[in-house]
Amino acid sequence: VIICMMHLLLSTGCIAIVVGAGAGAGTFAYVNGNLSRTYQANYETTYAACKGILEDMKQPVLEEKTDGTQTTIRSQRADETPMMITVRIIDPQWTEISVRTGHIGVWKKEISEQFHEFVAERIK
Repeated sequence: VIICMMHLLLSTGCIAIVVGAGAGAGTFAYVNGNLSRTYQANYETTYAACKGILEDMKQPVLEEKTDGTQTTIRSQRADETPMMITVRIIDPQWTEISVRTGHIGVWKKEISEQFHEFVAERIK
């Protein structure tokens, strides 16, 4: 899975940083400001985790779009830093979450990593 993902990303001209041992086990892909991770959990569980985290952090949902296979949530942190979260169905038991925090060119990877830590904790 990792090799296929890296090949796809690198062959399309994107640069990815992958950390970890396997999908769902701490593996991240960082591409153009999006920090992505695959979770062994269904869509409903991961979507609810993301929405719950935003609610707990008192981050408003400014916009939400879905196309049936993925949902993108646009939010804003208390310091007005924008955050974009995409929850995508991989298959019935696997979901990918991508988090982009910050403005284009000034992405805040640490905040995106923290959001993923919260998600991982919630879907245990």
